[in-house]
Amino acid sequence: MGVAAGPIRVVVAKPGLDGHDRGAKVIARALRDAGMEVIYTGLHQTPEQIVATAIQEDADAIGLSILSGAHNTLFAAVIDLLRERDAADILVFGGGIIPDADIAPLKEKGVAEIFTPGATTQSIVDWVRENVRQPAGA
Repeated sequence: MGVAAGPIRVVVAKPGLDGHDRGAKVIARALRDAGMEVIYTGLHQTPEQIVATAIQEDADAIGLSILSGAHNTLFAAVIDLLRERDAADILVFGGGIIPDADIAPLKEKGVAEIFTPGATTQSIVDWVRENVRQPAGA
């Protein structure tokens, strides 16, 4: 089918037991306002549910918002599941309260980008535009 046409599709998800979704909703709205298709999964999603949604929706990327401190486990679980299901081309990025010391190890595991609380919605929109759906080796 070649390169996907149409808007970039992003699943925005809140994995784990985190009850605060204001940040995720702000990001979802900013991406939508920028012309992307956003599927917002709501709170308390398991990595399995998030990956299933991303595959079903033919998403280009998954944005995870994590404030609970379980980011190392949750990001790794999502990335492992994507690999298991031959969907490693779906880019995973995230944000939340993530200590600087954890960012490099998360990127080594395959997280494409981490946005800390100071990140602007515009910087996230720009990053998604620049990094999602870049044809590999084209």
